[in-house]
Amino acid sequence: MCGIAGEIAFSGRRASRESVLEMMGAMTTRGPDGQGIRDAGWVVLGHQRLSIIDLSPAGAQPMVDGHVAITFNGCIYNYKELRRELEPEFTFESTSDTEVILKAYQKWGQDFVHHLTGMFAIAITDTHRREVLLVRDRLGIKPLYVTNLQGRMRFASTLPALVSSGGVDTSLDETALHHYLSWHSIVPAPRTILKGVAKIPAATIRTVKADGTWQDREYWKPQYTRNERYSGWSAKDWEEAVTDALRAAVRRRMVADVPVGVLLSGGLDSSLLVALLAEEGQHGLSTFSIGFDGAGGDSGNEFIYSDRIAETFGTRHERLHISTADFAPAIPAAVSAMSEPMASHDVTAFHLLSEAVSHHLKVVQCGQGADEVFAGYRYHQPLASVPRDQALSTFTSAFVDHTNHQVADMVEPEWWTGKDASRDLLAAHLAQPGADTALDAVLRLDTHLLMVDDPVKRLDNMSMAWSIEARVPFLDQHLVELAAACPPGLKASQGGKGILKNLGRKVLPKEVVDRPKGYFPVPALRHLEEPFLSLVGEALHAPEAKQRGLFRSDFVEGLLANPNERRTPVNSNVLWQVALLEMWLQSHGVG
Repeated sequence: MCGIAGEIAFSGRRASRESVLEMMGAMTTRGPDGQGIRDAGWVVLGHQRLSIIDLSPAGAQPMVDGHVAITFNGCIYNYKELRRELEPEFTFESTSDTEVILKAYQKWGQDFVHHLTGMFAIAITDTHRREVLLVRDRLGIKPLYVTNLQGRMRFASTLPALVSSGGVDTSLDETALHHYLSWHSIVPAPRTILKGVAKIPAATIRTVKADGTWQDREYWKPQYTRNERYSGWSAKDWEEAVTDALRAAVRRRMVADVPVGVLLSGGLDSSLLVALLAEEGQHGLSTFSIGFDGAGGDSGNEFIYSDRIAETFGTRHERLHISTADFAPAIPAAVSAMSEPMASHDVTAFHLLSEAVSHHLKVVQCGQGADEVFAGYRYHQPLASVPRDQALSTFTSAFVDHTNHQVADMVEPEWWTGKDASRDLLAAHLAQPGADTALDAVLRLDTHLLMVDDPVKRLDNMSMAWSIEARVPFLDQHLVELAAACPPGLKASQGGKGILKNLGRKVLPKEVVDRPKGYFPVPALRHLEEPFLSLVGEALHAPEAKQRGLFRSDFVEGLLANPNERRTPVNSNVLWQVALLEMWLQSHGVG
């Protein structure tokens, strides 16, 4: 787990070592254990190291073998098995997973990616072929941002790192703004909120040639259809298969040369991870929970459930309670740590929790992704009973924050796209073949488009701000493939995640499983009072906000006059969504 950066210069130019060093300097928290740079003339690779596997200097990056060099962020969970497969042909100089990727590329070329199980953002330079490969893992767990400048391309693990290198167009993308306001601040790849910065999509290999031409190839796309291979399976067969796949996913993510803990919310997903790790013999496991003061009638913690799990499985449990007085001052640091603006109420919570974990561990497992993969959200329920051709209308009414007309009323005319760009993208994605039912289509949309830029990005940004590697077993590629083929009714049953709840009843205390679905609770950002009202008011009235002229003044003043009146269909506070964007733009000096 690290930060990577690089520059590729085209048509005989020389890449800028100084620009790469600037980007690396902006990502020191992603890799505080070492720094490396590789200058090959037309390509410069940079690396900030967080030592998890092979802690010795032999595991340092960028790693070079002849005409091939690599800089890599992530973890390859099956690297030991791959190494055994490759050892008859190659000599290894380290025990790192990085070197295994390097040898795998030398053996299989671009097909090396099909042999990897894990999370990764990879840059490989091949001077013989005069090309660079930029590769992102199947679920987009590890980020990879790019910018195209005159005669060169730069890439980095974070958007602010790219901006720090200079010359990047930091004006706002109107279509991305429409997405942000429509989908809980989600801006899917390849766009970002800035016109000059893009994201490599998940499950994509970008091949960049020395002459400046490039092309993307999607290398993995599960089918959300009923596979004949499983045609005779009963509900019990599916439950057993999912259980085995989840056990394997948890086991894979124990691979490390340092201890591994768990972020334990007390909900079903993270509790299952603790139970399965206990089955694997992980005694004295370190677990971490966070809670807050209540607000607006909402409880601020679920400690009663996380304590019960910790007691049942004998974990070394750390509880972090954050008062309202302490929470507000933590927001600017969390905003600064965001690669892109993220209005989810729990972003600052993850930032604070990661800080607490950083005093104990470098690696944790966590339950992100289970709701998207196994139909755990409330808006999934109506989709289980509507025809395939009603997927768009049903999903839109339950999920979308603002209609096209409402977005038009929120922003000044110059920021208006003139069309419903967000609905158009949803319609195109949901209409694609390869999904049998309305729920299949939406779960595919959630897992492969929206989730990447919501819980996945949130977890990466906030954990890496404190040099923590966060691993997500529910996004194991084999588990996701299996779940995609699973009949959607088994996933949506029992109010959502039915197949996981059946597993939970076998291994967890019943009160943890059979309770209303919780939400990582940060009541103070759902029901805004002081000092949060002053915080958002200052951001929206700041000179930068007035100069930018992004939101209509009557809209902003209406929100400030009634800060808790306007909510989205998923109960998010609209004032916080709007203010967070301004806070992020001001924090990073862009837009």
